[in-house]
Amino acid sequence: MRKRAVAILLAAAVMSSMISGCGSTKERVNKDGESVITIWSPSDEPAIEEWWEEKIAAFNEEHRGEIHLKREAIVRADSYAYEDKVNAAITSKDLPDILYVDGPTVSVYAANDIIQPLDDMFTEADWNDFLDSTKNQGTYDGKIYAIGATESSVALFYNQDMLDEAGIKAPDKLEDAWTWSEFAEVAEKLTKDGVMGTNIIMDKGEGIPYVLEQFWISGGTDLVSEDGSKADGYINSEAGVEAATFLNGLIQNGYANLDPIQKEFHNKRAATMLGGSWEVATLEKDYPDLNWGVTYFPVADNGGIPTSPTGDWAAAVTRDTQDKDAVKEVMNYLFSADNVTTYAKAISKPPTRQSSYDVLTEYNEYPRSLFKEQLMETGHPRPRTPSYSVLSAGFSEAMVNIFTGVDPKEALDKVAEDTDKDYNKYYAQED
Repeated sequence: MRKRAVAILLAAAVMSSMISGCGSTKERVNKDGESVITIWSPSDEPAIEEWWEEKIAAFNEEHRGEIHLKREAIVRADSYAYEDKVNAAITSKDLPDILYVDGPTVSVYAANDIIQPLDDMFTEADWNDFLDSTKNQGTYDGKIYAIGATESSVALFYNQDMLDEAGIKAPDKLEDAWTWSEFAEVAEKLTKDGVMGTNIIMDKGEGIPYVLEQFWISGGTDLVSEDGSKADGYINSEAGVEAATFLNGLIQNGYANLDPIQKEFHNKRAATMLGGSWEVATLEKDYPDLNWGVTYFPVADNGGIPTSPTGDWAAAVTRDTQDKDAVKEVMNYLFSADNVTTYAKAISKPPTRQSSYDVLTEYNEYPRSLFKEQLMETGHPRPRTPSYSVLSAGFSEAMVNIFTGVDPKEALDKVAEDTDKDYNKYYAQED
């Protein structure tokens, strides 16, 4: 492989790293002679911050005199604040020991030798307990580089009252999932009286590839090749253009909004919604009077592949760590069956360990059981390519452009060209 340029992660990081110096300033051993292990992860809601405080305190008490664990919670109000800090630390050789990264960025960090493989970090029994979707997300070039405590999925939420009024029954078995044509017919019937038939846009950034990539997969292709080296012939293939055209039809026919109002489904302004597994807790807590249900992610016509998104933030061990034994102790603590279970409970997301579902029995009952089933049976992570940042931004822009009138093939060709140009410049094998 060619020598990777770390600067490709974020252009802005180049300038910040130039003023960061080149020597590590991170504390490695404290005054008590304890090996100091540092974690960086995004700040989260109070319940999760409390979880971190409790678990770190318990770990430090148990390992007093040997290891001291500390965490820096980094606010992500500015979407690039976290990445800017990471990239500045890359050049200054001041990375934390354990770095939390979003699922699709694992390949970028792994390809640039910023994080280390984790294959020897856990026992075989532990690895077997982690969901395949989670291990797949963290895999690059045949090795696992990151592991998380929680997963995610997306399914089709629906307003039960609106479906009843229209005489529509939602599928309750995976093999009966609505096809694209059936989904469009349902959206058409439900679009009336100021209510949209569906909501397909989580946001105009990362939400677009996270959710809409599944239409490419169901149609028999993907945004890039399996090894992540090529976008041309995949994202812009005949099947890819068909997927984009179908989605555009939902917008152009008035069944979905390009700019949906906030909480469009929750506020009864959309009859259905492609929504994340985390929406279950939100609807139960904040919208107790809304009569809703959830069914499977739609599949392509004519024998389409059942599929659904997966992925979440995961922990990686950086190249700058100096005490791998201590890091291994921390990783085994953080991702023990008990801690994965309690973390998943606190954040209201599906756990990544199969054994956790023996404790979190709510995932054996509808509606959470549907998301568990999708994770086990139909889950696909976002593309594992070191050129993901180019692909993701380009795909989001292309889909918005398509929804506003640009020819689908033209828009997707541009994404393919830009993605392949980036990959060939930085990651393609030399002749």
